[in-house]
Amino acid sequence: MALPHHKFSATVLSLVLLLSLSPSETQSKLLTRCQLAKELLRHDFPRSYLSNWVCLVESESGRSTSKSMQLPNQSVSYGLFQINSKNWCRKGRRGGICNIKCEEFLNDEISDDSRCAMQIFNRHGFQAWPGWMAKCRGRTLPDVSRC
Repeated sequence: MALPHHKFSATVLSLVLLLSLSPSETQSKLLTRCQLAKELLRHDFPRSYLSNWVCLVESESGRSTSKSMQLPNQSVSYGLFQINSKNWCRKGRRGGICNIKCEEFLNDEISDDSRCAMQIFNRHGFQAWPGWMAKCRGRTLPDVSRC
């Protein structure tokens, strides 16, 4: 049984709208360990701390650029580095210490994430990240020497 013309047109229009509302800038990636290590180096993370940064990202976001997590205090952590909305960014508008919209941390372009993560690190060190504290501090770190 064929769809009436108006239902078919509405279905096609809905599909076209859905596809057009999915811009490439909101694409997310699940990076491999070596892809992550190379990206971090490309964004000027020091090689001497590379294993710590890889461990941090693995423990915080599982290497996913699109992870967001609501916390009990009603703040939300965003992106690879799980940057928190309480102090570092603002939902829906530029703001926070990093002066950025939190949603900018959810795409696969990690320049802004990297800049903000380095600001956090420069103020508080790796201790600012609960995942690093729980899974990386004082533990064997990922081997990224062959990446």
